Amino acid sequence: MNALLIGGTGTISLPITRKLLAQGWTVTLLNRGSRNSLVPGAEHVACDVHDEKALKAALAGRTFDVAAQFIAYHPNEAARDIRLFDGRVGQYIFISSASAYQKPPRGPVITESTPLSNPYWEYSQNKIACEKLLMDAWDRQVFPVTIVRPSHTYGPGTLPLAVHGTKGPWQVIRRVLERKPILIPGDGASLWTVTWSDDFADGFIGLMGNDHALGEAVHITSDEALSWNQIHRILSEALDRPFIPCHVPSTLLAEAKNYDYAGGLLGDKAHSALFDNSKIKRLVPGFAARTRFDQGVRLSLEALMAMPEKQTEDPEFDRFCDGVVDVMRKAEEGIAAL
Repeated sequence: MNALLIGGTGTISLPITRKLLAQGWTVTLLNRGSRNSLVPGAEHVACDVHDEKALKAALAGRTFDVAAQFIAYHPNEAARDIRLFDGRVGQYIFISSASAYQKPPRGPVITESTPLSNPYWEYSQNKIACEKLLMDAWDRQVFPVTIVRPSHTYGPGTLPLAVHGTKGPWQVIRRVLERKPILIPGDGASLWTVTWSDDFADGFIGLMGNDHALGEAVHITSDEALSWNQIHRILSEALDRPFIPCHVPSTLLAEAKNYDYAGGLLGDKAHSALFDNSKIKRLVPGFAARTRFDQGVRLSLEALMAMPEKQTEDPEFDRFCDGVVDVMRKAEEGIAAL
């Protein structure tokens, strides 16, 4: 079996690439080439994925059993891929997002039949538009699409945090290590689902070349539900520090001038996200997300501590957190005085 992975070296896709190679797949990566050294054994095609003519030239005369698109975010890119891959792949897998599901959700458990609607986040709206184009192509011309909706997937060196700055998770870790409060949206009691990237990869690979997955949309997540308080308490314990939360209404965080939290919070993390994984388990018998968060967070931290390039200080975010903490303390004092 031969696969084309557009991207192939990110948090979600890197474990997939490595496992495919270990299983004997012929793997071609189409990307900018900046991280391809992480996957020796794959063929590398360097190309600007936004240049349709260059893409067409790079893939001229080639066919693939599976093409997986990890880095398309706009309906124009989905339409381009339909033109590019129609008749040239046995299956095209599009990575969408669980944030495309209706916000706020109508019910406590999300299934693949939950409506797609997110008025808060342009990212999710574009993913919904991509899905519609691709499913229309399946209905109209039997374009062999499978849509995959990841929820919050993390891996070595990445962390599923509620709120962080523009430079990644390191400053949150620094705040925990320095025994400073960390920002948590709402009262921290809403439930969230996080999935270890290696576990996600097992479900994803089970869909590759799977005839039953054609024309289907499926999410791949863990069955472990954790509150934001639990997630950050477990992170604090893994760092051998006390859990010191500062709870902030999501609507207030969404008003921050220097950070775009409105989409990611009001359109995603502020709402509980519990998933019915019956469909992926039916399509991929034996699939299970086996890595608990208390295990995964330690693996992630171990990797992060060995990656100086990801230990990026973010003093602006640190000042923002200190300011929010001060505002919330004054609000508490004011309310207590009434």
